[in-house]
Amino acid sequence: MTPAVSVIIPLYNTEKYIGECLESILAQTLQNIEVVVVDDCSTDNSYAIAESFLEKFGGRMKLLQMPENSGCAPFPRNKGLENSCGEYVFFMDADDMITQTALEEMYNLAKEYDADVVHCENRYDVDADGSNIRLVNQQRRSINKPTFHSERLTERVDFILRTEIFGVPWAKLVRRDLLMENGIRFKRVRPCDDYLWSLENFFFAKKYLRVPNATYLYRRTETSATRGRRTLEQNISLWLETAILGIKELDEDLDKIDFFKTNLQARYDILNHLLKKMFGLSWKFRVNLQSSVIYDAVKKSFSAALGRQDVLVATLCALVDTREKELVRNRDRIKQLEMELNKIKSELKINELEAELDRLKGNIKI
Repeated sequence: MTPAVSVIIPLYNTEKYIGECLESILAQTLQNIEVVVVDDCSTDNSYAIAESFLEKFGGRMKLLQMPENSGCAPFPRNKGLENSCGEYVFFMDADDMITQTALEEMYNLAKEYDADVVHCENRYDVDADGSNIRLVNQQRRSINKPTFHSERLTERVDFILRTEIFGVPWAKLVRRDLLMENGIRFKRVRPCDDYLWSLENFFFAKKYLRVPNATYLYRRTETSATRGRRTLEQNISLWLETAILGIKELDEDLDKIDFFKTNLQARYDILNHLLKKMFGLSWKFRVNLQSSVIYDAVKKSFSAALGRQDVLVATLCALVDTREKELVRNRDRIKQLEMELNKIKSELKINELEAELDRLKGNIKI
């Protein structure tokens, strides 16, 4: 029997949490599921712990291994998708959990509305030890009932430009056929492989359902601490990778959709949106560096991928950085001048009031 949902989990060195993750799936009220765990050559006990759950799932679990460490989640996720057979797929991270009725809630909504994607706009955040559970809204414009996005791509483009879309895979239950028939896969473009994948889903799905349900428990761990050990130049390269390399991936995805072939403005708007988003996210790493350092970091990081265009792209990135810093300085100067002007106006007003007060006092003496 075809599973209703395939839960796909990339696994790498999460021995502290993978047990709780799998326990939360084992406890699901929806039993017609399969679990596909893809180990990315873990060096701790993660694989052994996952293996201990094979018997508990009674044939509903597949445990796969990558031939070599890929260094990121996209490739294990893609392998999990290729080896899944559920009607819908749901991607989880190995250190997170789901509520007991999560899969049943999402699957029932998918069937009731015949949805290609069920996008949960709320989640729970929990501390590393699983305590302190709190509800978090993931969208700026929230909803309180199941709501379809318009099928018109002009409106979906406008939604992204105005509101943004929460670009993580674990917020979405997706019809497997949608991914397979349209070649939607995770790309090795850090750190926004999730976001590019989410954009493809958003543009390809005819029936994209937003729901207010909170089914996912996102664990706040220390795994992101390694970012603090990167140099500023390394962080710049990381956050500009999507802008420099991912923009091509996105353009190729848009080229598969007739709407974007004929609507040049909409296509440009989405590409421009991604560029501005990535440059914006890299700002905190760039703000204290000279633009020449930006140039050097980009050229060194992407010369192999860009070939003869490496100098051009590096120079353009440095130019954008220079212009942004000039704009910020000008904005700060405008704010400073406005404050000084308001202060002068205030002092002038006080002087006028004091003069008027003296005049009135003089009139009273007369």
